[in-house]
Amino acid sequence: MTKIDKTNEEWKKELSEESFHVTRLGGTERPFSGKYWDFDEEGSYICICCDTPLFKSDSKFDAGCGWPSFFEPLNDDAIDELSDYSLLVPRTEVRCSNCDAHLGHVFNDGPNPTGLRYCINSVSIDFKDKKE
Repeated sequence: MTKIDKTNEEWKKELSEESFHVTRLGGTERPFSGKYWDFDEEGSYICICCDTPLFKSDSKFDAGCGWPSFFEPLNDDAIDELSDYSLLVPRTEVRCSNCDAHLGHVFNDGPNPTGLRYCINSVSIDFKDKKE
C-alpha cells in the first residue's frame, strides 16, 4: 500500500474543520460528543482520511470515557503507535499507518483479551456497515 502524502491545504478541502483539527493537527474532540462513542452497529471502522480499515465492531467496548474504545486494531499493519510526551504523563499516540492521521491514544486499562484500550476520536473514523 502506498502511503498517502498530502499538504494541510489539500486535507482542509476534504475534511470537516473538526476532523482536520483532530487528524492533521493532533487535536481531541470533547468526550461524549462524537457520533461513535455509544454506537453499536456491526461492521468496521475506517480512517476518515483514507478509508483504511482500522477496527472491527466486535472489538469495541464501552470504556465509560466518552470516546469510541477498542481492545485491538483490525491488524498490526492498520495503525502506528508513537510515544507522545505532549502532556505531563507519557502516552502512546495512535495514527493511521496509511495516511498518518492522528486517531487517538492507547492505554493499558482495557478488557481481556488484550488489556488495551484504543481510545479513538469519532471525527477521525467512519463506519462501514457489515452488509456493505
